[in-house]
Amino acid sequence: MDIFPTTMPLLSLLIWLPIVGGALALGLGHRPSAMRWFSLFIAVVGVVLGVELWQGFQIGGAAMQFRELHAWIPTYAINYALGVDGISIALIVLTKIVTVLVIGGAWKSVTTRAHQYMASILILDGVMTGVFCAMDAMLFYVFFEAMLIPMFIIIGVWGGPRRVYASLKFFLYTFLGSIFMLLGLIYLYIKCGSFDLAVLRNVQLTLGEQSWLFFAFLISFAVKVPMVPVHTWLPDAHVEAPTGGSVILAAIMLKIGGYGFLRFSLPITPDASDHWAWLIVALSLIAIIYIGLVAIVQDDMKKLIAYSSVAHMGFVTLGIFIGPALVRAFAHPAAAQLGMQGAMVQMISHGFISGALFSCVGVLYDRLHTRKIADYGGVINVMPWFGGFFVFFAMANCGLPGTSGFVGEFMVILASFQRSPLIALGAAVTLILAAAFSLWLVKRIVFGAVGNDRVRTMSDIDLREALVLGAFAIGVLIVGIYPKPLTDLMAPAVAQLNVDMAASKLPH
Repeated sequence: MDIFPTTMPLLSLLIWLPIVGGALALGLGHRPSAMRWFSLFIAVVGVVLGVELWQGFQIGGAAMQFRELHAWIPTYAINYALGVDGISIALIVLTKIVTVLVIGGAWKSVTTRAHQYMASILILDGVMTGVFCAMDAMLFYVFFEAMLIPMFIIIGVWGGPRRVYASLKFFLYTFLGSIFMLLGLIYLYIKCGSFDLAVLRNVQLTLGEQSWLFFAFLISFAVKVPMVPVHTWLPDAHVEAPTGGSVILAAIMLKIGGYGFLRFSLPITPDASDHWAWLIVALSLIAIIYIGLVAIVQDDMKKLIAYSSVAHMGFVTLGIFIGPALVRAFAHPAAAQLGMQGAMVQMISHGFISGALFSCVGVLYDRLHTRKIADYGGVINVMPWFGGFFVFFAMANCGLPGTSGFVGEFMVILASFQRSPLIALGAAVTLILAAAFSLWLVKRIVFGAVGNDRVRTMSDIDLREALVLGAFAIGVLIVGIYPKPLTDLMAPAVAQLNVDMAASKLPH
């Protein structure tokens, strides 16, 4: 078996350092201060390693880099195979940054079993990184399923009054969806005798076979995104999850569904992706418009932001699945590449914006212990610094030019226009709806007269909270003002996806 040597197993370090660090954090439960600083140190090291990964990545080629390959279960040709391209690296770096901010945000708010909470966050960080690195389909599946365990614990132990219901609903939805992917992977193994993603991309399949596989992958990844109509677990999970759980769920875990479409659906089943793209486009537009309307009428801050996430993730699936038709029927690969890059920028942007908004809700909840919008009002009168951050993130959620929320959506709308002006018009509706629910939220919470005596007792954000929200704001501004490094990083991998979509896998 060929081994791809590396001077340093950087990808394994990115995966296993937080997992081992989480296990060690469990042993520091009797020393809470040391445990918190140790957890933060492990997370910061992860950011440093992520930056080193980005700097060491050779931009310009679509080939996987930093590859590692070791036999795992040779009998079934299952390997511990790792590798990254520009798409993977962008999501890995986002994961590492968000983990640091989640640990910083929970510094004072999580006091019950804090060592177990920090351990769960670190282990979840490592497992999610494994998803973005896995080049063996079964290894991907193992990491994909392993994510459920720490998040199930985070919601079930540190969540709200209905945490057991929310955690079970989250687990059942995502676990049952994943079973279909497992069946699809087993079928592919029987077909070609390998779980190597590079091999699976070249397997010839009839349109019927591709369609069955396409829907097997669709069910699994649609639950993760989540897409309409399998989105109903998300509001419950967000409402009951602690702040850190909501931040990771929105900023990272939802992106794994979009990532799965790019890794499995498009390159392995390109003909079925083209054939059934209309369905995904329709579901994406429903998410953008209908769920946006649902968000407007919410009376719980977390639920409103959760529905907002479903609507914004509709842009991701729209940007991904307008690609097959643009490449094949319209012979417009540049527009397809623009749409997929827009989808990727939207994923990174949504990671920062949704993470920031849920962090803002956490700041308010730590003070009044309520998420009901009606319990607030006039917050800016007593929390001017917090009010400034909240308004900024709400503007970014609207897609204000100069923020990351504008860049990805604009790219997807522009690419959609090449496919159909009506699709572009439907997608553009979200700019109006996002402005409606975001500004309505700001008006009821931040502005106006002080809502009640409890609001008057609220103190403004401290230095730790300002650093967390400031870091999110910097990410939103960098991607919004100068997205070129991000798009250049992903361009070769997206161009290769265009090649994969253009090549039919039907038997000759």
